[in-house]
Parts: sequence; structure tokens; C-alpha cells
Amino acid sequence: MGSLPVSRLTARQQTILSATIRHYVRTAEPVGSKALAEQYGLSVSAATVRNAMGVLERAGLLYQPHTSAGRVPSDGGYRLYVDQLMEPDRALQRQTEQQLSQHLPDRRQSLEALLRGAAQILASLSGYLSLITFPLALEFQVRYLQLVAIAPRQVLLTVVNDSYETQSAVLQLPESDPDLDADQLDQQLLLLSNFLNQELQGRSLQALASLDWFALGTELQSLALILQQGLRDLEQRWQPTPATSFLVCGLADLLRQPEFNELQQVQALLELLEGEQTQLLPLMLADPAADQVRVRIGAELPLAPIRGCSLVSAFYCRQQQPVGSVSLIGPTRMLYENAVAAVEATASYLSEAIAS
Repeated sequence: MGSLPVSRLTARQQTILSATIRHYVRTAEPVGSKALAEQYGLSVSAATVRNAMGVLERAGLLYQPHTSAGRVPSDGGYRLYVDQLMEPDRALQRQTEQQLSQHLPDRRQSLEALLRGAAQILASLSGYLSLITFPLALEFQVRYLQLVAIAPRQVLLTVVNDSYETQSAVLQLPESDPDLDADQLDQQLLLLSNFLNQELQGRSLQALASLDWFALGTELQSLALILQQGLRDLEQRWQPTPATSFLVCGLADLLRQPEFNELQQVQALLELLEGEQTQLLPLMLADPAADQVRVRIGAELPLAPIRGCSLVSAFYCRQQQPVGSVSLIGPTRMLYENAVAAVEATASYLSEAIAS
């Protein structure tokens, strides 16, 4: 949805629109010309401000909820502000980056812990509802592989992928194989580990089909066959979490906003978050080619429970491919400069975290 070209507004009208939005975001009360003239250093009379607000109302950027009330921004007013007048808060962006770096769990822990921690920090800093999807199911790459003897005829196979997720399998050596003493078995497992790390690091387990196992020599072929089957089993059962769900944080803060003071509104939002996630996901994951923060405001959102809200989203990436979404939901009376900065910083951090 486009917005009215800002060039059609005078500099004074642009300033008054921005001041009206900032005042309404802060107070949640319709804005009068006298308050703007007194509180925002406009250096003009209340009558001049009132005339400018009338022009903005006729342009569809402001409206009066009641005849005797002040004015509030329309969805179109917010849209013009976001697209053409607002600058993201770079100080908050740096604060978000700092919080994420200092307080998130070690990147080698589970992906879910990383995403949950990011969602909590994003919600806390913004004051809005944060939603972070699990990544789309891309083919993972092997980061590290290890073989360790855990019993005379049992070997533990451990594979770590590029998101530091780990899968393990216990391989059973057949009774028909000749006995190996512990030192001999450890030596063979070391040779196999070195071979596989050299051949598979940075590649998927599907590369198993092209490996030259005979380069290992005849004495390792029996063990190599068992290992191949174990790796294929891991490949079959190890599927990265698909983006069919997301983590949610900050609901309590959102519900304290005056826009959610009616029980029916709260119930509709809770049903959307808890039982109808498949309706939200397409909105969060739309336009995967986008490389910037996207803001959808009010009527631009097709779902009734969030029609009075705005959705601020950005993708985080793996291997330069968008794989998941970082989003904030808040009322249209949202501090957009903060929301855009925080979402952008969080998405960028997650892209770096899952790539390193």
C-alpha cells in the first residue's frame, strides 16, 4: 500500500504530522492544536497548527474520533510517517545489539534457546509482542563429526551441524567381526573420523553417496559399512525444524496497552496466537526476497484480531537465504522508530549467530 507523496505537504505540515503522531503514541489521547503548539516548539500559534491539522485531515492523514475531540493519526498518516518522515532509532539499535550479544545463551546451545532468548530481549526492549519463527527446513551442513568407542562392540557417532544442533547414534559392531583391542579400535575410529571430517565438513550428509570409501583401505571396510548405515539413519531422522511455528514473548506488555482493554479483543488475539498460528505465519514469512524491515499497518493486515495493530517484520538468513522471521506486533499507535530499529538489529544478529 502506497502513501501520499510527502512532497505534497509543506515542511510545516510534515512537522505537525510528525508531532501529532509522537504525541498520540505517547498519550493515547486525541491531540489538540494547543497541546502541539505548546509542547513541540513549533513557533506558531495554535490557530496555525489547527489550520494545518485541518489540511492533514482532508488529506486522510488525521481524523477526529469525535466531533469535539482532537485528532488522531489514520493508517495513512502512519504509513506516510513510516515511509517518508521517520528515521529508525540507531541508539536503540545499538542497545539491542549489545543486549543480544551479552545475554543470549552460548551459540553452541540449542537453536530454540537462541531464538527464545532473542524473542525475550526484543519484547523487553520494545514493549510489544515479539514473534520469531523457527527456520525453514534447509538442508543442514556438517560442522563436526566424532566417533568414540563406548563399549567393546559399541561406537557412539556424533554429528554437529552448522546450527550447532547435535544428533547421535550408537553403532553396534557385529559379533562376527574379529576382536579388536581398545587401542586398535580407537585408532580405526580416529582414521574414520578424520576422513569424514575432511570429506563432509561444510557439506550435507547427502554427500555420503559420492565418497570414495575404498581410499580407507581394506582393513576399515567392515567398520565403514556400519558407519555409512548409521549416517544414513541420521540423515533420515534429522530434519531441521520447519517454520510451522514461532516463539512468542511480551504478551503481558501488549495487553496493558489501552487498545486491548476489551475482553473480546484479548480473546481474539489469544486464539490467533495459540490456535491459529498458520494464519499468522504467511504474514510473517511473506516476500522472502525482501532485504529490509517491512511494516504493515492496520487495515493492511487481513486478520481481524490484529486489524488495529501493526506488524513489523524482517528476515534472518542462513547462507544468504531468508529462513525465518523476526516480528513485532503492537497497536498502530506504535513507536515505529524503536520497533524498526529493534527488529532490524535482532534479525541481523540471528543471521550472524546461525552462520558462525
